[in-house]
Amino acid sequence: MSDDSLYPYILQPKLAPAIWGGDDLVKDFGKDGDPGVKIGESWECWDENPVMNGPLAGQTVAQLRASLGSKLLAAIDPARIFPILTKIIDACDSLSVQVHPGDAYAQRVEHQPNGKTECWYVLRAAPDAQLVMGWTRDTTRAEYERRVADGSLGEILRHVPVKAGDAFYIPAGLLHAIGAGIVIFETQQASDLTYRIFDWNRLGPDGKPRPLHVQKAADVLNYAAGTSNALSELAYAYEGFQRTALIADSHFVVERVIATETPAAMGTHDRPLIVMTLEDELELVCDGGAAHLHRYQTALIPAAAQNVRICGGGPASPFMLVTPPASAEGINKRLHDAGVAQPVIEQFLAQFRTAS
Repeated sequence: MSDDSLYPYILQPKLAPAIWGGDDLVKDFGKDGDPGVKIGESWECWDENPVMNGPLAGQTVAQLRASLGSKLLAAIDPARIFPILTKIIDACDSLSVQVHPGDAYAQRVEHQPNGKTECWYVLRAAPDAQLVMGWTRDTTRAEYERRVADGSLGEILRHVPVKAGDAFYIPAGLLHAIGAGIVIFETQQASDLTYRIFDWNRLGPDGKPRPLHVQKAADVLNYAAGTSNALSELAYAYEGFQRTALIADSHFVVERVIATETPAAMGTHDRPLIVMTLEDELELVCDGGAAHLHRYQTALIPAAAQNVRICGGGPASPFMLVTPPASAEGINKRLHDAGVAQPVIEQFLAQFRTAS
């Protein structure tokens, strides 16, 4: 007999205004908001998102953790915040130059359970769009502090060109900023710890400069020359889907997957799955119930559902798939089972050990 609590939970996103945001999330991505307000982020899957469908409608992910426990999370601790936050970010203007702390610093200094490693998949990019990713050369804390004080920090910021379909890995400690004209799908550890270094001399909603966090940033910055660029992806076939592995570290695996009009079953493998549609709709079916996702909607699949049958709205319907948290060993085994050669797997996974 099926458990009617184990079905795809369509999540209601949270829209976050931002001075650098625009109207794309409402006008082009179907989010329910005021197009006259600058919206920077749509929080697609996080601990306080409510479920929009089925018997558990109205319950937040946090409440599902409490009521379902291992049915939702398998071996992930249900007493802790859902470990992943996914977003769509509309950078109509440039975001601040910033850095995030790692787990140890977050626990010791901020008394929070984890820091913030994140990654980006570029959905749209203007022709001349760029990211800031690290330094043009090795630097030091002393030089960083001097350049912040005298306004010359921009002289050693490393700029990276970007286009739709690129993926980037942003480990804790990496200086970074999203440039104007970019829309990204972001996956991150569930933390809001951001140390702002430079904000392009903008004023906040109160007419004052937004606060900077220069000294805490100095504590956690990686001062080595930046080397990060768009990642090398790994395409493979598994469980009846064409998949492209984009990111794989100890916090999450992020993939771009193609569904067809012929349903195929994707296993949960003892992890909850986060599914976000792109331009096409999807039909998701578990033994406990079904859900229909429109463009750029997100669903959470409980681990105990064991599998979800996915049918695309067209002959090739791409969607984003996030698995939290996943070990390098787990993705290694899946890629090996899919027939990917071990040297190819190692080359892919090495990107998440050396990114800076």
